[in-house]
Amino acid sequence: MGNLPFASVEELQRALERERYLADRGLATAIYLAVSLDKPLLLEGEAGVGKTEVAKVLARLLDRELIRLQCYEGIDASQALYEWNYSKQLIAVRAMQDVTAEAHVEDLFGPSFLVERPLLAAIRAGSRAVLLVDELDRADDEFEAFLLEILSEFAVTIPEIGRVAAEEPPVVVVTSNRTRELHDALKRRCLYHWIDHPALEREVEIVRARAPEVPEALARDVAAAVNRLRTFDIAKRPGVAETIDWANALAFLGAERLDAETARATLGAVLKDHEDQQLAAAHLSEVLEGDPAEP
Repeated sequence: MGNLPFASVEELQRALERERYLADRGLATAIYLAVSLDKPLLLEGEAGVGKTEVAKVLARLLDRELIRLQCYEGIDASQALYEWNYSKQLIAVRAMQDVTAEAHVEDLFGPSFLVERPLLAAIRAGSRAVLLVDELDRADDEFEAFLLEILSEFAVTIPEIGRVAAEEPPVVVVTSNRTRELHDALKRRCLYHWIDHPALEREVEIVRARAPEVPEALARDVAAAVNRLRTFDIAKRPGVAETIDWANALAFLGAERLDAETARATLGAVLKDHEDQQLAAAHLSEVLEGDPAEP
């Protein structure tokens, strides 16, 4: 079982808060169980709700190395696990005498020529690491099946070297923005938690925790405006990360409240799509509804 230095979910929740990550009871419980039971934790939710940050905070709390595998379309096993340093091998061959090169061919596939990728690095680090598999939904089905095999045993056989296995598994956090449905086999292997956009009061607390220099009134104005933006028919709903970015930008400009002029000038901090910005700009009165600074 995992060695989590927290006696309860509540203690873990307080430790997360000290790291300025405000997790609700459900998420804190999922993290606590995943680490304690050596189970991968699968976090789903829209972009910007804090999925990736869970792994980063856990690495700090547990004093472990964070190893990140960023998934993308077309990623394959060699890019995630290991590959050989062919240019270094070629230099070594040229440095050998023709007569001796054949005799030392096995040396060319030794550890000094092996390039570790995140999954192999995590297997070798074992309990000294937190493995973050970020945005798995961007990879294809074949890679997902390969990852499931790795998560089942935390071992791999390298033909030229032999079997490499973790004595104890690393903590594993898998994230997905749900651009496609992950397979049931992988979900069964993991503990699962959906992270939603927070309620208004919770989002204000998060902004204040992550950006304490932002005045409370401004944090509330920004969180309320972002909550309204999420109800619009926009392509990319802003996450908590964008709320924090917007609040930071406004505070840097010296704003104490959010008004129409500053909102229009800083929409690029919260909306990253041109059409979304145009829609918001055309409906600023709705975005700022209830804001006393709005004329």
